[in-house]
Amino acid sequence: MAKTVLIVDDAAFMRMMLKDILTKANYEVVGEASNGQEAVEKYQELKPNFVTMDITMPIKDGIQAIKEIKKIDPNAKIIVCSAMGQQAMVIESIQAGAKDFIVKPFQANRVIEALQKLE
Repeated sequence: MAKTVLIVDDAAFMRMMLKDILTKANYEVVGEASNGQEAVEKYQELKPNFVTMDITMPIKDGIQAIKEIKKIDPNAKIIVCSAMGQQAMVIESIQAGAKDFIVKPFQANRVIEALQKLE
């Protein structure tokens, strides 16, 4: 059975790029969210194997969403994909419960590698 992924990013083109990378690597993209609030709702509804999470988003940021998802499911496998490679953000997202951090613009093989490490 294909591993399922929820893609969270406020930029539609980023979601499209990630979806393309993941689909080609035989992952099933079961949902997309454009902000942290949507991410939490969709996670509860879809129960994906993995989540790719942007940090800077409207309504609720990625770090807040990670904390809420981890409360719902302490075993959630979340990978942060963000343009902000600032040390503080990386540390904060890992402390919140993210398993890995990919800096945009990302390489397709880096995204797949991050997911495979969590399988």
